Amino acid sequence: MKPAPFEYHRPQSRAEALALLADHGNAKPLAGGQSLIPAMNFRLAMPEVLIDLNAVPDFSYIRNEDGTLRIGAMTRHRAVERSDEVRQLAPLLHDAMPFIAHAAIRTRGTIGGSLAHADPAAELPAVMLALGATIRLEKRGGSRDVRAGDFFTGLFSTALEAGEIVSEIRIPSAPTPGVRSTSAFLEFSRRRGDFALAGVAARLEIDGRGVCTSARIALFGVGDRPMLASAGARALEGQVPTPELIRAAADTIARDDIDPTSDIHATSKYRRHLAGVLTRRALERAMSKEMRSGGSGT
Repeated sequence: MKPAPFEYHRPQSRAEALALLADHGNAKPLAGGQSLIPAMNFRLAMPEVLIDLNAVPDFSYIRNEDGTLRIGAMTRHRAVERSDEVRQLAPLLHDAMPFIAHAAIRTRGTIGGSLAHADPAAELPAVMLALGATIRLEKRGGSRDVRAGDFFTGLFSTALEAGEIVSEIRIPSAPTPGVRSTSAFLEFSRRRGDFALAGVAARLEIDGRGVCTSARIALFGVGDRPMLASAGARALEGQVPTPELIRAAADTIARDDIDPTSDIHATSKYRRHLAGVLTRRALERAMSKEMRSGGSGT
């Protein structure tokens, strides 16, 4: 298959890119192209104008600003995977990166492109949800910040408006003094590199008494977008996460927090069971990391 005819632009600056997006109604930004180009080849996407962002110099960076991690939208997956700042400030993101497709795809794919594509079985949207990240959207004339929980609106749908692009991702700083953070990421797929049948990104905050003060458990592959398991989180918060409590929280998530559909890859019942098992294992792994660290967090 070949893509439908399109007009191609390769801007050299942020201002030029935003101007082109504003001036062309049916335009698509091209980042890594690992999702867009195949979709165009199958004519599932037929933009009239393609705006190639790869020559814009100031969309790719990883910065630590007072403990807040700022990542430019054109930063390649591989750069995020290898970043010491990501390892130290957002270990959940660091742990998730090797699960994304294969090394060749991670070399070209971008963090902003993955979030804008909003595949419900993708890893990064769920990770950003678990981390409470903020996504900066930019267009000619201004920008706005959208919480990850408000950014993903449905199947391959986001809060992006006409002329807007994802320009930056901000991951908030570590918990307040006296509160430690621990996290874990797990997914299950038929083959390494395939989209997950189900997955979980979990981040817990633990105080000096060993009590969970906050739990953010994001599931993916079990709905039309990544989702926070609110009932499961409530079962943990205010309690010491014992193995029995973790198992009960995972059962609550499988029963109350998700309602997966069946498809050619897995039944609803199987995905519900799988989500519960993965959540239990992820929470156990997070608490095991917390115990091994001697209370220093992860």
